[in-house]
Amino acid sequence: MGLKPDEYYMKIAIRVASLGLGYTSPNPAVGAVLVDPKTGVVVAKGYHKAYGLPHAEVEAIEKAKEKARGCYLYVTLEPCCHHGKTPPCTEAILRAGIKRVVCAIKDPNPIACGGLSFLQSHGIEVKSGVCGEEAAYLTRFHLSRVIRKKPWVMMKVAATLDGRIATSTGDSKWITDEPARKFAHKLRSIADAILVGKNTVLKDDPELTVRMVKGKNPIRLILDTHLSLTPDYKVFEVDETKQTIIFCGENAPKEKEKLFVQRGVEVVRLPCGENGEVDLKALLSYCQDRRITSILVEGGGKVHGSFLKEGLYDEVFFMYGPMIMGDPLGVSAVSAKPLTNLSEATRLFQIKIKRFGNSILIHGLTESGLDLIQRAVKNSIDTSSS
Repeated sequence: MGLKPDEYYMKIAIRVASLGLGYTSPNPAVGAVLVDPKTGVVVAKGYHKAYGLPHAEVEAIEKAKEKARGCYLYVTLEPCCHHGKTPPCTEAILRAGIKRVVCAIKDPNPIACGGLSFLQSHGIEVKSGVCGEEAAYLTRFHLSRVIRKKPWVMMKVAATLDGRIATSTGDSKWITDEPARKFAHKLRSIADAILVGKNTVLKDDPELTVRMVKGKNPIRLILDTHLSLTPDYKVFEVDETKQTIIFCGENAPKEKEKLFVQRGVEVVRLPCGENGEVDLKALLSYCQDRRITSILVEGGGKVHGSFLKEGLYDEVFFMYGPMIMGDPLGVSAVSAKPLTNLSEATRLFQIKIKRFGNSILIHGLTESGLDLIQRAVKNSIDTSSS
């Protein structure tokens, strides 16, 4: 068979890492592959399965046992060099007798970084920057939390071809078909939290849980500046698998707060911005403190507009259903502010288009999301000892 290029094995590690998405937070999803350099055969694969469990490198080494000696290790993120929930991966790599370590991106976490330098100082050949862009995207939630000190924020929209998410009477079920809705639930399963405004709760009474795919439920975040909602909606039914936080202004009525707290719903009071609504940057700061690394915003149109206007989106998933509403009073997918010219519009980069049944997804990164990915890649370009 023979040894293949580094990119070949790193792509395997990235695919393996994706199995941990949705389970590892606040840690990143990481994958590792051990390869026999003489034959090119993959000896073992591992991934970080959940926060507190062994890291990907250790998983692969434990599977390989003595066969790990002399192998090349391909890992999507720089091996950690500190004692946290688990011992340093670098020590396990040294004990296993691994000859060469190739990683996709360096870890920007000042507590965990330095693994490559440590290994190199102990005679192991190291290299970084292989498939860096793909790995940085995989690790984007972690990168955002560490580098920017804020969660990665995603917009998810399901709209008609003329950009409406509901009729003038509020009817919205269903614009997209089942494969598209299943994909939306997959997005929910990998996000730490899902966010909607009070109008979405009022009109749709959604559960905001993961039901169409296997995975955990995200924390449900509800924007209700004046605490005008009542606790009898589905989203306020909480248990050990379903949590809800309602964000309101500092002057919201305290008697209403007690009703939510009695149901097990957490109420968080935040300052309001110039528009009189909850300050979204304060909300993201709170989520950062709560170790929420990613937020999927599902609407409605005004909420999307508010996030867009403040430049808070990093990634957009825009799903179009095969219908034209033609309702002049229908609800717009995004309602922000009048623009003077197109240069003020939010542009997307690295566009991907995919079909789900009869629905079409347009997926891309905003400028802020792209910038974070590029920074991580630039910081990781080759530290080879070869």
